[in-house]
Amino acid sequence: MKNFAGKIAFITGGASGAGLGQAKLFSKSGMRVAIADMRQDALDNAVGEIIAYSGAKPEDVLALKVDLTNRAEYIAAADKAEEVFGAPPHLLIQTAGVNAFGPAETSTFEDFDWIVGVCFNAVVNGLVIFVPRMVKAYGNKEEFHIAATSSYAAFMGLPGNAPYDSAKAAVLNLHDSYYKALVPYGGGATVLCPQNINSNIFACQLYRPESLAPTGYNTTETTMAFLKNMHSQGMDPVELAGWLKRAIENDQLIVLPYDNAEEMLRGNYERYIKYASPEGMKQIREQDEAERLAAASFADPGVGFGAARAGIDWVHESKKPK
Repeated sequence: MKNFAGKIAFITGGASGAGLGQAKLFSKSGMRVAIADMRQDALDNAVGEIIAYSGAKPEDVLALKVDLTNRAEYIAAADKAEEVFGAPPHLLIQTAGVNAFGPAETSTFEDFDWIVGVCFNAVVNGLVIFVPRMVKAYGNKEEFHIAATSSYAAFMGLPGNAPYDSAKAAVLNLHDSYYKALVPYGGGATVLCPQNINSNIFACQLYRPESLAPTGYNTTETTMAFLKNMHSQGMDPVELAGWLKRAIENDQLIVLPYDNAEEMLRGNYERYIKYASPEGMKQIREQDEAERLAAASFADPGVGFGAARAGIDWVHESKKPK
């Protein structure tokens, strides 16, 4: 997809962070943009920011309050965007996400239901809702493209980020499938896999549904402040959106938005090659025991970030909040 002017984009998580950066950049590229988010105040602020950045007309930016895990709400939002803009999106970007950190072995059903629900199930919802509409409207007639914001975490499994890592890996795999599936219709697919982004994902715990509140992780104001500081040092969202735009223009499936992307991928896949043989596993097991123990824990003892919820007495000492 190379031409954006006059076309339609639908962006989830578009009220802040990476999604807002995408909305700003693609709006400035001449697209009419619908942004979907569950926070009305953030949506209201985002519309003004998009217009100020891109110079778009107010009628070319549509804010939709929607719980993307609720299929009826998501369908209604898709219908509304099509009603306002007169057609389905040419570009679907699914960026909404949440995260929480703690030992994999203390994860609750609710930890998985919340994180996988937003980071993967909502992406499935968007593909099932939008792809048939896009194929019918644009298949072999106009350019169209689907994209999602996954993560560099999709290429690994970390001991303190299991629900998120697995959801992001599934998003990557799913778009690989759709990339191939859309070839007969002239469509494309791209997955963006950044590391740290300057965003407010650290605050997602404040919007976690009460029904999914039970967690096995240590989540406090201190750990949220720790995350806020970490994310403040991440890549600028508009800069990140530029990497995505160039990849879409080049029909590129995977985007690691760094100059050493090939080296990063090679290091991860060499580890998986070791996992796939007895000899390789022997090399891993022969690592220094202290190094292996450190790798097994994600917790920061200074602030309790990545530790288990207080009161879980059976977890390893290295994973308890200090």
